[in-house]
Amino acid sequence: NNFPTAAGLASSASGYAALVSALGVLFDLPESTSDLSRVARVGSGSACRSMFGGFVAWQAGVSNDGHDSFAVQVAGHNHWPELQALILVASDKKKAISSTAGMQTTVETSELFAERVRTVVPKRMDAMQRAIAERDFAAFAEITMRDSNQFHAVCLDTYPPISYMNDTSRSIVGLVHAFNDARGRIAAAYTYDAGPNAVIYALKDDMRHLVELFTYCFPRDEAMLPEAFYPDPFAIFDSADQVGQRLTDPSTARLAEAAGKFPSGSVCRIIHTEVGDGPRVLPASDSLLDHAGMPKRAKA
Repeated sequence: NNFPTAAGLASSASGYAALVSALGVLFDLPESTSDLSRVARVGSGSACRSMFGGFVAWQAGVSNDGHDSFAVQVAGHNHWPELQALILVASDKKKAISSTAGMQTTVETSELFAERVRTVVPKRMDAMQRAIAERDFAAFAEITMRDSNQFHAVCLDTYPPISYMNDTSRSIVGLVHAFNDARGRIAAAYTYDAGPNAVIYALKDDMRHLVELFTYCFPRDEAMLPEAFYPDPFAIFDSADQVGQRLTDPSTARLAEAAGKFPSGSVCRIIHTEVGDGPRVLPASDSLLDHAGMPKRAKA
């Protein structure tokens, strides 16, 4: 994948999902995708959700052997085509505390965690599934941000406390709320996993202005080419030279001017994407290996 490894962006999810899916095809396994998701989560919890495309829920289950803890698809990838995501990589370095080790400590020491599991998460799961079904972005966004905030509050309630977010992470939170205030509605949402890197959700019409805002406020390191910093897959800009320079909306321009520019390189890369369709078998022409099983593009 093109995500930094062990940096709090579920980099293991796609890898384990691809591996388990490939083994399922290779051995012609009769199991359903939900059944195979049980296998994928052994390698990485997040991978069970990545077995499907679209919007996916991980069922907690109640059995001690975990057989009823698996993933189910809530909606297909075409269900909400306007929804897009912007990933702001605030650090691509390996984090000091792994997700697994951090969660184990949280379970053992955080009093807030037990309450979160018992009452908060089940209610939010139901509310989130309704928001997705109804394509209610305001509800989707608020639940997303509130749950991210609470997750990191639980991390701080862990003993010793765990702080995954950094100053750049917190600045992005402030910018998202300022962006929503400027537009008079909830137009964007942030969420953070166990790391400092932000995932921003917005609908297509608002995402353009968010890209302009973030590329302006978080300029690239001059040593990095514009197309490497932000490849612009949705053609937001007319040319790579405009990345970080163009602010077409007056309210966004005023917000950017008030926020100012953060030190270059505070965000080292921006990934712009949308809801995907999950693992799939590619044609042989797309294989990374030749007929002898050797890499086609091995470095000398």
